[in-house]
Amino acid sequence: MGTVRPILDFKEIENAKDRLQDVVKETKLIYSNIFSSECGNQVYIKPENLQVTGSFKIRGAYNKIGKLSSEDKQKGLIAASAGNHAQGVAFAAQKLGTPAVIVMPKTTPLIKVEATKNLGAEVILHGDCYDEACAYARELEKEKGYIFIHPFDDLDVIAGQGTIGIEILEELKDADYILAAVGGGGLLTGIAVAAKSINPNVKVIGVEPEGSPSLKLSIDSNRIIDLDSVKTIADGAAVKKPGELTFALTKEYVDEIITVSDYELMEAFLILLEKHKLIAENAGVLPLAGLKRIADKDKKVVCVVSGGNIDVLTISSLINRGLVSRGRVFCFTMELPDKPGQLMRVCEILARNNANIIKLDHNQYKTLYRFMQVQLEVTVETNGHDHVASIIDDFQKEGFTINKVY
Repeated sequence: MGTVRPILDFKEIENAKDRLQDVVKETKLIYSNIFSSECGNQVYIKPENLQVTGSFKIRGAYNKIGKLSSEDKQKGLIAASAGNHAQGVAFAAQKLGTPAVIVMPKTTPLIKVEATKNLGAEVILHGDCYDEACAYARELEKEKGYIFIHPFDDLDVIAGQGTIGIEILEELKDADYILAAVGGGGLLTGIAVAAKSINPNVKVIGVEPEGSPSLKLSIDSNRIIDLDSVKTIADGAAVKKPGELTFALTKEYVDEIITVSDYELMEAFLILLEKHKLIAENAGVLPLAGLKRIADKDKKVVCVVSGGNIDVLTISSLINRGLVSRGRVFCFTMELPDKPGQLMRVCEILARNNANIIKLDHNQYKTLYRFMQVQLEVTVETNGHDHVASIIDDFQKEGFTINKVY
């Protein structure tokens, strides 16, 4: 597939910054001791989760819609989004006095659907992922004569997102790396064009979920790849196919695309919540999860936490899984002789290892020899993987064989 080299002049990003002056919040960098110590670099967080609509998407949407003619605005707007672009378009449309219809995948978290409706947009749920919602939005565009606001493959949208790059380097002139999440690539490429225009030596890295690596595979193959399916907890980055503009801009301006697992996302989410008291959605923590992939040390690294629109049930699930992934919750089973004092021995070992029991199930019906042995399942609160290893070692010294569940 041939792609036309996109021209995105840095002046367009500067103009977008002026246009957004009284619209977006100032999201100052936050230095992170914990993420810095975890990866051996000086890590700064750009908290776009604190933005007006809970994500960076307001920047691109407002810049695009703000540039439309009065005639186009009267036609009405249509967009497809897994959530954050929807709110950006709805907010901008409401502020600029134009109607908006948003097509969202059926899998979109309820909090994002309701937030979009509350901003005055009409919401249509269609398809199981962004790409299916987008295809339907395109049909409605032709049928109704709406103006389509693309979430990433549009130079005005990309320019709006690029204002983040200007802000980062205004505040931290000597930044060595900027890490940004990748869905369709609009955020990444906007930041890359802006950052490289100011300082060609800064490295810009995109971070994608392992279950949705469309841009990385496209760059590696030197052609746009359309994935058959995507599977990741980062719903905001679950895009099967990058844009032609973002693909071309990535080739020219982006240094590297890396991927991270859902488990790494859960860990990053938990650290951000626990240590910084900041809530981000799964796609929002992609750059933080990608920090350990940077081989360089003692560099100044900025991670753009791109959004924080997440429902309470998902937060609860992520906390629990993050605790397991970090070794903060340890569950194991063991078989004990069915005689007095055995359970006390287990509790004594856990007590001297400062492991707090969360749950304990003493069940003689789970073993083959129910009159001779019982199965014990224990869940304890721990301080990390080293603590878990120490507990296992102590049990082994006492002659117990334990089986780790998680």
